[in-house]
This record gives sequence, structure tokens and C-alpha cells, in this order.
Amino acid sequence: MDTLAVVLEQPERLALSRLALTPAGPLDAVVEIAWSGISTGTERLLWSGRMPPFPGLGYPLVPGYESVGTVVSGPPDSGLRPGDSVFVPGARCFGPVRGLFGGAASHLVVPAARLVPVDPGLGPRACLLALAATAQHALGPITPGERPLIVGHGVLGRLLARLTRLAGAEPTVWETDPARMAGAHGYPVLVPEDDPRTDYARITDVSGDAAGLDRLIARLAPGGEIVLAGFYEAPLAFAFPPAFAREARIRVAAEWRPDDLASATALARAGRLSLDGLITHQAPAVEAHAAYRTAFTDPACLKMVLDWRATA
Repeated sequence: MDTLAVVLEQPERLALSRLALTPAGPLDAVVEIAWSGISTGTERLLWSGRMPPFPGLGYPLVPGYESVGTVVSGPPDSGLRPGDSVFVPGARCFGPVRGLFGGAASHLVVPAARLVPVDPGLGPRACLLALAATAQHALGPITPGERPLIVGHGVLGRLLARLTRLAGAEPTVWETDPARMAGAHGYPVLVPEDDPRTDYARITDVSGDAAGLDRLIARLAPGGEIVLAGFYEAPLAFAFPPAFAREARIRVAAEWRPDDLASATALARAGRLSLDGLITHQAPAVEAHAAYRTAFTDPACLKMVLDWRATA
């Protein structure tokens, strides 16, 4: 069996190639992909060649960890049935071509245990579950009535703000790009200069800006915490005296865990976490080269989704 897949052959050189799939084993499912999202964080760094050293990194590779499709076949005792809608957090089924993260393809062979059943009514919005799980992981324990700061109003920042409000807190969001100021769901979005507060107990940065730590530390309350939830290609540094004076804490929120994905999926299934208004662009998979460039260069593009249905 083979698949049509996005292949990053080298930095800024992308192809749509036919690849042989690793045969499915007794614990694997075969999934026909309908949609896959393009990450403007890690995938942008892979595409540009600026990704810091990372296990499994190398070219050629198949990107993507935000895929949604239907089950073609699965293990008899997996509970999966042909036609079930599932979220696929990537795959490694392309032989010598690396799968980091391996979800941008028309068909995938995936361990059945990694698949997450989703409401088919979500359609392409189910691609956002990976980012929702990332936001859930960054959120951590939160106190009702807390008033945290979120830096960045892209898709991850918006999902984090929505989850923060579901937890009973009242976030403020900073954004410097005028194209991304709109779209708030019940929270203020400000440019930093318009925010007078310097008493934030928690600041979560999802911007990926490695140069902004000093500015954030200056806004912390004593004993406050900065959560680094973006992906930073440059080294991070900060002036020690202001951090010392506040006894600042810095926490890195890494990859989401299965329980984060389960929590985010349950909230979306119950209708509590809205995934609306976040996918701004869609393109046929055959136009992947232009779609990736748009996703990485157009500030108005919050989330680009590739449509694989015509390639089946």
C-alpha cells in the first residue's frame, strides 16, 4: 500500500510524493486522512531549516501532527470500526523517509492505541485538538478568579485563553500584530504598552519570541511564574537582578501528554471548548507548496488546513 504525502526534501523545498507505507501490523490501524493542519511553530522551523537539534530531525521528512480521518481497518479488539472518525497525532510509517511528525499524508498506518475517536461533526476543526492539548498542558493548575497574562493571540493563545476562562479565571492577552487583535472570546486583547499591570502572578508566553523575557519579568508579581509555552529557535536570556528581586519562577511547558489530549477532546465533545473561528485558510493537498508558504508568511493566516479528500 502507498500514500500521497507532503515531503520536506530539504529546507524550503517541499514535494508531494508517492511513498510506500510500512505494512500494518496486528496492533496497527489504517486511516484515510481527510484534513491535516499546518503548524506555524515547529513546522515553520522545519520548513525554514532553523529547527534546533531535535531527536529524529533530518531530511527528507513528512511533517504534520494535526490530522483527522476515517478508519479503513483496525485490530479486532481495538474498538475501532471502518468509517470511524479519528484524530491522528502523527505517524512513522514511511520506511526510509522520516516521519517527524508524519501526519501530512493521504493514508497512514498508526498504532491503534494512538488514535482518538472524534465527533465527525467537527470536520476539519478536529485538527485543532493537538493545539488544544498543548494549551491544556501549558495551563496547569489554575485558581478560579485568577487574572493571568497570555502573550500571543495566535491559535494557541486563543485556545489557552478559552481554556483559562473555562477554569474560572480572567485572562488578559497581549498581541502586537494588528491583524491578530480581533477574535477574542470574552477577554481583552491589548498591545503591551496599553496594559498598566505589573502584578501578574502568572504569565504564559506562546509567542516564541526569545527576546522578550526581560519585559515579562518586569510585569510579574513577587513570586510570580513565567510559563514558556512557545517554541524558541534562539537562546533565551534575561537580566538577573529584576528576576532576583521578584523571586521569579520560570517553567517550560513541553509536549502535551495523552491526558491533556483526552481532556481537551472531552471539552470539545461536550461543547464547552469552542474550536470555531480558528481555521482561516483551507487548500487542496495538491496545492501544499503554496499552502505551506501562505501559512508561514501571511499574518492573517491563523491556521491553514490541507484537504486530502480529493486524493483518495
